[in-house]
Amino acid sequence: MMLDDATAYRALLSRDARFDGRFFVGVRTTGIYCRPVCRVRTPKASSCQWYESAAAAEAAGFRPCLRCRPERAPGLAPVDSSAALAHAAARIIEASPDVAGLAIVAERLGIGERHLRRIFQAEFGVSPVAWLQTRRLLLAKRLLAETALPVTEVAAVAGFGSLRRLEALFRERYRMSPASLRRSSGAAPAAALELRLDYRPPLAWGALLDFLGRRAVPGVEQVDGGVYRRVVRMAAGVVLVRGWIEVAADPERSQLRLRVDPRLVRAIAPLIAAVRRQFDLDADPLAIADALGSLAADEPGLRLPGAIDPFEQAVRAILGQQVSVAAATTLAGRLAARYGEALESAPAGLQRCFPDATMLAAQDEDSLRDLGILASRARSILALARALAEGRLVLDPLAPAEPTLAGLRALPGVGEWTAQYIALRCLSWPDAFPHTDLIIRRAFPGLSPRRVLAAAEPWRPWRGYATLHLWRA
Repeated sequence: MMLDDATAYRALLSRDARFDGRFFVGVRTTGIYCRPVCRVRTPKASSCQWYESAAAAEAAGFRPCLRCRPERAPGLAPVDSSAALAHAAARIIEASPDVAGLAIVAERLGIGERHLRRIFQAEFGVSPVAWLQTRRLLLAKRLLAETALPVTEVAAVAGFGSLRRLEALFRERYRMSPASLRRSSGAAPAAALELRLDYRPPLAWGALLDFLGRRAVPGVEQVDGGVYRRVVRMAAGVVLVRGWIEVAADPERSQLRLRVDPRLVRAIAPLIAAVRRQFDLDADPLAIADALGSLAADEPGLRLPGAIDPFEQAVRAILGQQVSVAAATTLAGRLAARYGEALESAPAGLQRCFPDATMLAAQDEDSLRDLGILASRARSILALARALAEGRLVLDPLAPAEPTLAGLRALPGVGEWTAQYIALRCLSWPDAFPHTDLIIRRAFPGLSPRRVLAAAEPWRPWRGYATLHLWRA
């Protein structure tokens, strides 16, 4: 929902990062719209028009600022039902700019097209079709400004049917051609694509890297020298592409630097969305810390560590039952070494993809036990792989939490702790709470698991963040 004019203007005057991505300001005297953190001279209040989204600003005739780059603004993660559905639809569109139509988006969300149009208009101030067109244009603008990809390839990756269509919309909306933006950006050819991902500060980068590093699957991912690297397998339409990524922090700019293997360019839109999700870049850390009170006072920038490969992370969660973090990581590495597909020409330490659900579903229990995996864990992993391969279970950040939790609990050997942990990591569910966890129970001495749940009620809907704070404490 849009802020009142006075609050929005105060946020603009102070360049308050808490409001970045929550609204955009169109300046009538210039015809340009900006983020509230833009460093240009602040316009007079009488010249400002406020919008819920970049798409709404563009629909009103404003073109994006070339300095603050509205396409980089962090998104939002609402938790109330209608807003959550609208934002889930927006995430589908953002991750798949070539999505064929509104019916597909509505089907994935399990709602009707009419209802989707209504809630989308209420949340963003534009129709889903207008949003889709703006996201395609902003993705193309980003690739033109930050990479040296050929313009024809940019048009295809951004979801335009032809270069002619991209050029026509660019001239109509931005009053320039794609080629002229490329010339002004000065992007030079490079061995890897380099992109910037903005977030709302603070970000506890060290804590996040420590969490991911201790759980990194050997050969698949690594943390070294303040940099996160991993092998990635992504769907680009009906084709799977494989490559590597590298992520480092630039705290002075409140950005992460993302380097991408050119082999992944066809899947750049879902990849950007996945990286933002893994590092929880759309969180509002100060609002969450305020809700958690003293629990978050020491480190308000803790983020939910997501998963680029949800199946990999779910298997890692099962392997982690009642063993040390190091032991589970070793077993995951053995699975990757035995069944993962090798990746050539990757940075040192990155060798292969983690096997997908279809690959592991075809194995038997004895083959997994040969790797040192307990029989009960092997049965759980195979049941999980087969449920995913057959479509009976979906581990997707857009999947509804409660039905997914029920599906996980129905698998052999998957209890409440494992189901909640998978929801935390694979669904990026902010309210996941593994209340049977030993460390969490120690924080509530003498209380039964049921009473622990009751004691955690004031932390809703951010119990996932509370979990991380309790673990670090």
